[in-house]
Formats: sequence, structure tokens, C-alpha cells
Amino acid sequence: MSTLEISVPLSPLSCYNGTLSSRVYHSLKDAILSLAYEPGQIMRKQDICEQLDISRSPVSEAVTRLAAEGLVDVIPQAGTFVARFSMAEIREGAFLREALEIAAVERVAKTINDDQVKLLQRNLRVQQAFVDDLDVQGFYQLDSEMHNLILGFTNYRRLAVMAQTSWLQVNRARQLILPNQDRVAETLAEHKAIVSALQARDPAAARQATKKHLGQLLFHLEAIELDRPELFDKK
Repeated sequence: MSTLEISVPLSPLSCYNGTLSSRVYHSLKDAILSLAYEPGQIMRKQDICEQLDISRSPVSEAVTRLAAEGLVDVIPQAGTFVARFSMAEIREGAFLREALEIAAVERVAKTINDDQVKLLQRNLRVQQAFVDDLDVQGFYQLDSEMHNLILGFTNYRRLAVMAQTSWLQVNRARQLILPNQDRVAETLAEHKAIVSALQARDPAAARQATKKHLGQLLFHLEAIELDRPELFDKK
């Protein structure tokens, strides 16, 4: 394990709701998913306690939750480390997400109404603004919102939660791609193709556009694994 000693700025607990341990969990999780904590980096509980001005107990509870999600590895007598990426887990997550999203867009293409189309088009306009402003994180948030809108249009309440759970490791890994402005522009074009197919009420075109869009992620991550192997689990 790497023992990087970089101090990681955490979001204030006031940004979150819930119990103290829940807020600590979300603050740490956001830092991991955004790659503020790098894969393999040690997470020192004392540093976290000092930065957030809390005791060790809620930190320990938060770490237990993160470990259950596979985001950290707790090594006895060594410490807590941010989990490295696993291409096996990423491929599995991408497979599950693709299955859910393709089923969703095919259903939504048959049922979508004009108001829902307007919501997607509005989302695309904001995405374009973020691309024009070179705001990668803003674009990323609107990207997630668009996918959640489509999942929500199915009227299956648990679908978005299932998709987010299966996508957790992929979601973290895709942060490696986001700084690539060319990829951001390509992603926007892929989003436009999906929305265009939905607007046309064309399930086959929606399926094809979604499959192409989601498939690009694995293509880029496999290239990054070759370029930066230290970020990936060797197992």
C-alpha cells in the first residue's frame, strides 16, 4: 500500500444532513469519489478528527460504511487506505448499469411526454454552457442529473438507487477521464443523441445511442489502466 501523506481538504459537515457519523461518511465519500483522496492513499483518522473537529467514534463508523462499499481497505496494524480501482469491479458495474439504462431508455422512449422532453433539453442546454465555460465538474453534475431524469421517467422508484449502487466504482473511476476536454465534448454529443432518440420516441435508436455512450467509458478506462497502473489493483 502507498502511504501518501497529502492532506486532503474535506467538505464541512454543515454541507450534509443526518447524524454526525452520516455527515462524516458523506464528507469522506465525496473526497474519495472526487479523487481528492487518491487510490492507495492512507486515511489517518487523527487528521480527519482534527480537520472536522470531532472525536474518533463517528470517523470509525464512517470508515466501516466506506469499507462495506469497497471504497476503503482497512488493514490491521497498518491503517485505512483508499481502495485502488479494480477493473473487474468496474466492468461488472458497467455491465449492470448498461442493462438498467438500456431497459430504461427503451421504456421511456415509448412513454415520454412533452414536458419530460423539455426537462431533458433544458438539461442539455446547461451542459452545453458548462462545456463552453470549461467547467468539468459542473458538466459532470448535469451529466448525472440527465441519467437520473431518464431513470426517473420509468416511474420505477428503486431504479435510480440500484443504478447508483452498481455504478459506484465506475463513477469514481470516471473522474480520471473528466479532465479531458475532448471527452467532455464527445460525451455531450452522445447525450444529445440519446435525447434526440427519446424525443423521436424511437426505442431502437435510444438503445443504440445509450449503448454507444456507456461503452465509451470502459474504452477510456482501459487505456488509463495501462498508462497509470499504480492506481489499479493488481489482483
